[in-house]
Amino acid sequence: MNVGVIGAGSLGTALAQTIAQNVDEVILHLRRQSLADDINSTGFNSEYYPNVKLLDNISATCDLNDLKSCKIIFLSIPSSAFRTILDDLRSVVSKDTILVTTAKGIEYPSLKTMGNIIEEYFDDNYVSLSGPNFASEIVLNLPTVSNIASNNERNAETVKEVLSTNQFKVKVIDDVVGLEICGIIKNINAIANGICEGMNVNENARYGVLTKGFEDTIKIIESIGGNAATASEYCGFGDLVLTSTSFESRNHTLGMLYGQRLIVDEKASGIVFEGKNSIMAIKDICDNNGIESVIVDFVHDVIVGHALPKIAFRKLWAGIE
Repeated sequence: MNVGVIGAGSLGTALAQTIAQNVDEVILHLRRQSLADDINSTGFNSEYYPNVKLLDNISATCDLNDLKSCKIIFLSIPSSAFRTILDDLRSVVSKDTILVTTAKGIEYPSLKTMGNIIEEYFDDNYVSLSGPNFASEIVLNLPTVSNIASNNERNAETVKEVLSTNQFKVKVIDDVVGLEICGIIKNINAIANGICEGMNVNENARYGVLTKGFEDTIKIIESIGGNAATASEYCGFGDLVLTSTSFESRNHTLGMLYGQRLIVDEKASGIVFEGKNSIMAIKDICDNNGIESVIVDFVHDVIVGHALPKIAFRKLWAGIE
């Protein structure tokens, strides 16, 4: 079996390294020919993992046509690039190709998840992957666990077989909606806890905020047709805690910068752009469904409304019960 991975960033490269243990060839698609040539000639992705030798059955390309032989294609690209890639893929892949999304983003203002966008171009048989997964640990083959979900049970099992190793564990769940929404909301919780840490809010309060964020996650998932139990899965609780407490989390770091009232160059920082879209989208989902979330309001006030963090926190704390 040949498997394609579109996106040679940190996660795409790490997943390629994992998948390569189970298949004949992994074709890693990226945009820049110079980097593709470098990977093929040296076996290293010098931009992301200069000290990690990639397995020999990983090859890089800039031509989507090279993915025609792939039974499965992982989409490890930013949400902003999804529509362009999917439009290009329509003329390349067969109807039997399984698409796997790893992006934890949401389109604004349409409020469509990456899976929803795939449905526009293909069908609803895609697979979604999400969990407490730092790419820097996956690429080193360190113990990791993740969830996948699909409306097609056979596709989910096929993807599980391709991903699973002794170190990388995969659990299939049957809630695509909940899994994708968990991946979005956890970033908002990570920003919220980062803001609190940047303000030097005491630990008792910070973990109270984390608990409230978990409760709000359940409410939001249920409001849009997901399963409340998904919030307790690896893609829910596990990912929420990891990204809310680790200094390796970009969204946690973003929150800390805002909590310290440091100026962030939004044009130069893709994470701010992605984070704002997620915040505005989840805020709209809450408003549309009559959900009160003091955590979502807190992050929206600080990141989108540019409220002073201390004032926003007083409002947040007044709503904690």
